[in-house]
Amino acid sequence: MSESGELDYRIQSPEVAHRFEQLRARPVILGVQNLSKVFGTHAALNFISFDVRRREFLSVLGASGCGKSTLIRIVAGLETQTSGQILLDGKPVAGPGPDRGMVFQGYTLFPWLTVKRNVMFGLRMSGKSAFEAESEAREWIALVGLSKFENAYPHELSGGMKQRVAIARALANRPRILLMDEPFGALDAQTRAQMQGYLLEIWRNVDVTILFITHDLDEAVYLSDRILVLGANPSRVQEVIENPVPRPRSREQFTSPEFLATYRRISELIHPPNTEETERIQIPRMTMAGDDVE
Repeated sequence: MSESGELDYRIQSPEVAHRFEQLRARPVILGVQNLSKVFGTHAALNFISFDVRRREFLSVLGASGCGKSTLIRIVAGLETQTSGQILLDGKPVAGPGPDRGMVFQGYTLFPWLTVKRNVMFGLRMSGKSAFEAESEAREWIALVGLSKFENAYPHELSGGMKQRVAIARALANRPRILLMDEPFGALDAQTRAQMQGYLLEIWRNVDVTILFITHDLDEAVYLSDRILVLGANPSRVQEVIENPVPRPRSREQFTSPEFLATYRRISELIHPPNTEETERIQIPRMTMAGDDVE
């Protein structure tokens, strides 16, 4: 406990501590080493370093303008760094590749293709036959619960359904890591909660590592194994938090001592104490619980 009587976010139950021991024993999938990005005279990223291990769910969180999206775009190969390097399975990243799947906040489906053909697109580009691509696409579409909509076009889908298709399309190429840049940021609260549940269920059933960008504290604590908090001006790693909230996660945990302690610590890092803004965000909104999922 802290001096105020609140639970210390660094205290882990034996179950959670064992989980992190297992996580640390897994191989590193992604290594970010002394990464910097300068735009003119502005340092968007300043010597950022961290690792992501196999099947880990790591979220990156920070105040607006701290370089979160720039970071994930560099990892995806969509932008180049000024200095430093990114290693995927120990090999330097140079440009986009099928070993990294990307899901953006905006809806990036091809509007002229059906759900099935959107998911088939990357499979066909990788050289699979039409039969193979269609068969695999249907499996991924079923995984995200959209089999009844495989012949629908994007304009016929809700926002949450579009993002489920985008996730299926990204996973169809079996990437080593799934990169997600605030994928639920444009959704309403109810749909967002449902999508968080879908994502955790998918992550539980698919051998994939997730690097997840968010600006939402509730979302980061609810979804993540570890939470990397970036500071701004200049952007830097302030802390990497091992999330003490046990898995599987459920709505009841939003008021648990572990959840609240972790939330408060992130709040302190992003918004220094004794400010009016911090006072406004101390209590979680409790609007993001999905189904009981791991």
